[in-house]
Amino acid sequence: MDSLPPEPVATGLARDLDAWADHLRLGRNLSEHTRRAYAGDLVDLATWAATRGVSAWGQVDHRLLRAWLADLHRRGAERTTMARRATAARVFFAWSHADGRIASDPGSALQAPRASRTLPPTLDRGAVEALFDHLEARVAAAEDDAERALARRDLAIIEVLYSAGLRVAELCGLDATGIDEARGLLRVRGKGDKDRSTPLGEPARRALDAWLADRHRLAGPDAGAAVFVGARGSRIDPRVVRRVVHDALDAVPDAPSLGPHGLRHAMATHLLEGGADLRAVQEILGHASLGTTQIYTHVTNERLRDAFRQAHPRA
Repeated sequence: MDSLPPEPVATGLARDLDAWADHLRLGRNLSEHTRRAYAGDLVDLATWAATRGVSAWGQVDHRLLRAWLADLHRRGAERTTMARRATAARVFFAWSHADGRIASDPGSALQAPRASRTLPPTLDRGAVEALFDHLEARVAAAEDDAERALARRDLAIIEVLYSAGLRVAELCGLDATGIDEARGLLRVRGKGDKDRSTPLGEPARRALDAWLADRHRLAGPDAGAAVFVGARGSRIDPRVVRRVVHDALDAVPDAPSLGPHGLRHAMATHLLEGGADLRAVQEILGHASLGTTQIYTHVTNERLRDAFRQAHPRA
């Protein structure tokens, strides 16, 4: 059972939240991050409603939910936060109604401001080349086997993140059994425990092979089948991967400060700029909705407009 955030909630409003958390985990198979966010959203609603005399979910109506969102706006909540909280409320009340816990569903018509879609910062192709030149130079300059193993690991991490478009959790969870050398594929477990295969480019395959040849220099007894390990010898931590990416990009002049997800953005953008099919990019990234992938078309269109404005004599 997922534990809820330790905030005071009226007993009548807290009663169904643990059961709902189990429903999110077992019935909807949502990620732990999403479950915790939704749980926090409902705790916020319950705490807010309790201060207005509400003691049971059956007392909540559509007008009260709209007032809650309006109060969130007054408190300075971002549009993305308000949109997620509205979604959490809709999911909760739909489940409560379907389960017979409340007589009607007050969230069925609840709407929130549409979350604004900002273009994610990304790397251009020149910055990507400079990034890998820097990492390969680190390998060449290593003064001993241990330093070389770390440099090869970092190069392989960034090659795999960029080549396969992995999320940081997918990279950290990658096991040796997930490498299909014959077909040049990685098999990873993504959001919602969904498995997918994603292609691995030739430079990434070479970098991964070189790292695996040196992996024994870092791997300890707790490493298991983990492909990437940390300095202490166990499966690498996402915080270490983020630091590796930030440090490498800091060495590239004029490169934006990005984490691992920035490499995923860059990979998707460059695929589309190269003419890749949007559906194929969706499959590679493991997006459940094509709409999530379509944000990258905005990135490439923005670059086309920039190029037009800079180069066209009548722009």
